[in-house]
Amino acid sequence: MNERHVISFPIGEQRFNFRVAGIIIVDGHVLVCREDDDDYCMLPGGRIELGEPSALSLEREIEEELAMPANVGAMIATSESFYRRDDEDFHELGFFYAAELPGQRPNGSSPWLQRPDEGHILSFDWVPLAGDALETANLMPRWLPAFLRDLPERQVHITHDERRQA
Repeated sequence: MNERHVISFPIGEQRFNFRVAGIIIVDGHVLVCREDDDDYCMLPGGRIELGEPSALSLEREIEEELAMPANVGAMIATSESFYRRDDEDFHELGFFYAAELPGQRPNGSSPWLQRPDEGHILSFDWVPLAGDALETANLMPRWLPAFLRDLPERQVHITHDERRQA
């Protein structure tokens, strides 16, 4: 078996991350994921592995995390995010794809799904796009809630720097 290398590495007190995420929207809700020890949630996905196309990374991550197949569609956005977490400054490149989970939809359960992953429990929830539910859930990166409510017609690139915010 080939050795796997995620594209995430420290440089001093900084970290570079290359992440892929799926935008899965059904019935006015978006699927989000929260690790058991985090106070924020994110879109399903994970870090891209060296030598792996990003769309394939997303398929793999969803299969690993949710134990179900995904249909990965068009890339919707790329991003450069700068933020501080756990005493580390992050420089993260993100690729965001439209994705579907065939036959899956919100059913009123919260969490919708829980699964073990790398020593953590991942909780998946369908969060309404309307209102302030995405902000209340603390969806990261911070630009995502407004972006998800008004998806662009064409692929866009977003640069967001949280280090400058008070």
